[in-house]
Amino acid sequence: MRTTSTIATKLVYAGLWLLLAVTASIGVTLWVTWQLEGGAAAVNEAGRLRMQVWRLDAARGASLPAAQRADLVAEFEASLRRLRLGDPQRPLAVPWTPSIRERFSAVETTWNRQRHLWYPEGGLDPSGAANAFGAAASLVAEIDAWVLDIEAELARLTRILNLLQFVMIGLAVTGAVFMLYTGQRYVMQPLTRLARAMTDLQKGAFGTRVVATSNDEFGQLAVGFNQMAATLQALYGQLEARVAEKTRELESKRANLQALYEMSEFLSDAESLQELSQGFVQRLRERMGADSVVLRWADETLHGYLLLAEDQAPREIVASEQVLPCGLCECGRAHIDQRTRVIPLQRAETAMAVNCANLGLRTLVSVPVRLQHRVMGEINLFYRQTVALHDGERELLDALAGQLANAVQRLRAQALEREAAVAQERTFLARELHDSIAQSLAFLKIQVQLLQSALRRGDIGGAQANVAELETGLQESLADVRELLLHFRTRAHGGDIVTALQETATKFQHQTGLPAQVETHGNAVDLPPDVQIQVLHVVQEALSNVRKHAQARQVVVQVYKGAPWRFVVRDDGQGFSAQAPVGATHVGLRIMHERAATIGGRLHVWSTPGQGTVVELTVPADAAVRDERAPPSTRMAETVADPKVQNDETDSPTVGG
Repeated sequence: MRTTSTIATKLVYAGLWLLLAVTASIGVTLWVTWQLEGGAAAVNEAGRLRMQVWRLDAARGASLPAAQRADLVAEFEASLRRLRLGDPQRPLAVPWTPSIRERFSAVETTWNRQRHLWYPEGGLDPSGAANAFGAAASLVAEIDAWVLDIEAELARLTRILNLLQFVMIGLAVTGAVFMLYTGQRYVMQPLTRLARAMTDLQKGAFGTRVVATSNDEFGQLAVGFNQMAATLQALYGQLEARVAEKTRELESKRANLQALYEMSEFLSDAESLQELSQGFVQRLRERMGADSVVLRWADETLHGYLLLAEDQAPREIVASEQVLPCGLCECGRAHIDQRTRVIPLQRAETAMAVNCANLGLRTLVSVPVRLQHRVMGEINLFYRQTVALHDGERELLDALAGQLANAVQRLRAQALEREAAVAQERTFLARELHDSIAQSLAFLKIQVQLLQSALRRGDIGGAQANVAELETGLQESLADVRELLLHFRTRAHGGDIVTALQETATKFQHQTGLPAQVETHGNAVDLPPDVQIQVLHVVQEALSNVRKHAQARQVVVQVYKGAPWRFVVRDDGQGFSAQAPVGATHVGLRIMHERAATIGGRLHVWSTPGQGTVVELTVPADAAVRDERAPPSTRMAETVADPKVQNDETDSPTVGG
């Protein structure tokens, strides 16, 4: 098992060894230097010994007093004692070696033997002068020999010091080289490898790896770098795959949106069910790459599916499956499964007239056509190979099926609107005929019966009177027919209700000879065209009542533009009272009320016998035609009555006059 040795540990060990070597070298150098310094002091002190010997010899010859000679002897012995013991204050230390110690012993022995010559107890011996001189020379010779040994030892120590200095230089150079080598091997080389690998990684070479040569910090860093590079390589590979996948998804969604937009545009422009269904299956087959497409529509009881449209479908399927019973095969099951299914087709002998697999078809995709939760039909896509749908294609098929259901519902709604419009126009026409021509014809029928009775009785005068009544009734019927034709042909002109009312008033004046004028007050945005038509019919009905019943001398139509709009028809005719009998068959006023209710307006009628009649229609500025099929209770306009004026929901024979 490899132990982890950190760079810090290695550097500490190397520094400690280098410090130990340097410390040892410095210690030895200091010791040698101390020896040299002490030896030099010893040499100097030995020189003093020689000088002291000659002073003793000179003192003996000069016959100095004994006290002075005793001081010189004591000084000489003190020097010997210093040399023997050393003096740390100077410093003074003899580099003792066996040879130096032997020579020093010889010096002391010679001194002890000759001491009496320099300081005799009984006085100086004149006869011993020659012997004393020889003794001094021999003592100095011993001292010189001892000094030579010291100098030899000092020379040796100097050589050692020089050697140590060279060793120190070598250690410094070796330490520097060692530190450079250590830094290069354990720091610079790993850093260089990591920097090179990082550069390669930045260039996109995610396969770059760093060789871990040790278990130190850089080895751990290399392992971490390799793990990071491997992770980045895996993430980059996954990122490329994800980007490619997302790109495909976005492209698929874009294509689906384009298909939805194009299909929506087509379905919104289609004007018939055949055009819509046939165009839908053709575009769906091209978009999905199917070999054929069949659109089936379910009947109300969900007993069978009608083949509504097909594109490239086999003739056998078209011929035998115009009406497909529910649940007979995989087709015709949309109301059961109510989901998009991918069905593999298998060859089999069945009792069915057509087997799709025997026709070379391998896959069926069944898509239900739903409107909210109600199944209206299904789409069958046939493939001659095995296919699988991903989620985007399923969503696209469901969305296209929903668009188809909405488009078919739109066509149905438009058909119902047209039917309602025709029924509404027929209702209005029936009301107009009932209010005018039907009553005139009933009156003519009665006059014919009276004429027949008068002729049977031979009453010529009564017959002539009946003929005159018939002629009057025919003239009124012709006038009613002309008025109806005028009403049916009248339209608003470019959104201008005032112009249409002026034309209506001009025609009314031409037909009746009564002065009629239109007065306009205020300004506002024009009413919608469909609202203007209803307003025009209400005003025409009011003018018709004036013509029939009012016996007026003039008529004024006033238009007040604003919020709300007000249309007022005034005449100066005979008027009527609230107690006047109501004609059971006259529905003019009720028709006017209903027309006002369809546009959210209110109809008010004020009349007083002998003072004329006022009919006022109030229309909000944002009025729109309402549903004519609403109950009369919700469509009937509210009316306001004056205490002196009749205001009833039914009509009177004298309304308008």
